Amino acid sequence: MIRARSLISPLLTLLLLSTVAACGSGDDDAPKNVSAKTAALGTLTPGVIKVAVEPYAPYTSIKGGKIVGLDGDILNYIAKKLGLQVKPQVTDFAGMLAGVQSRRVDITIGGVAWSADRQKQGLFTDPPYYSPPAMAVRSGKTYKTVDDLKGLDLGTVEGYVWVKSIQSVPGAKLHAYPDANGVFDDLGAGRVDVGFLDPLIIIAAQKQRPDLKIETEYLTPPTAAEVKAKPAYAYFQPYQTGFYLPKQATKLEKAISAQIDAMYTNGEMAKLVEKYGGDPEQFLKPAADVATARRGVDRPSDWTPPSIAK
Repeated sequence: MIRARSLISPLLTLLLLSTVAACGSGDDDAPKNVSAKTAALGTLTPGVIKVAVEPYAPYTSIKGGKIVGLDGDILNYIAKKLGLQVKPQVTDFAGMLAGVQSRRVDITIGGVAWSADRQKQGLFTDPPYYSPPAMAVRSGKTYKTVDDLKGLDLGTVEGYVWVKSIQSVPGAKLHAYPDANGVFDDLGAGRVDVGFLDPLIIIAAQKQRPDLKIETEYLTPPTAAEVKAKPAYAYFQPYQTGFYLPKQATKLEKAISAQIDAMYTNGEMAKLVEKYGGDPEQFLKPAADVATARRGVDRPSDWTPPSIAK
């Protein structure tokens, strides 16, 4: 996601790119009798969509050679509609982006955040969902705004962008951990007040570790004036995700975006978000700045982002 990740070194990116290239690159089992419509999508192997993913449950995981999780389910649904066979290739986040930008895979998925810089090196679909600013809190505690976070003990994972946001909150103390389990452990023990993590990670932990007695809350995004005063507060705002494709894959991107838009309309997207414990009201309604961010950049000036009924 802007995925809450910091930049990864160029050397590591190259190593991970090599990993992507080495995984599942053979086409011996390419499907036969691919329709002309499917072949016209321009995937690297006709009838196959090669997907770079990292294990990041419940967004993306590999089970029995298939991608599962929210992003995986969305792509599998779309691939079936387009007549494509999904072939995952496991890598890390840097490898996901590098695999697309070098066109060694057809697409990468898994909460990848749209950004003006990333779209210069690849294509983004319409947003399959919007990632809201989620907080893990102890049961019975309520925090709604950034002002409510002042002076608190705030936790997140080392290298995540929320580190910068937390450091900008007056009086707040940052607790950074190697992984999400550390955040949850200290939250349950009362050593931190709030944990900032991707929303479905928090929701999954609620189910898997009821002994922690934690709940999910959504932060009211800071205003434009607050972000102007403290730029790092931008990471407390929701962001739009996208499936990320090579610059050359214009036909495939348009076909996938059309299917994404249809899933908002026919209720499939809401059904999948709910399957993983998400609230469609939080995940499937864009913030006001989503359209303006992309209009005239990688979308027409009259583009309207997909949304469930208001």
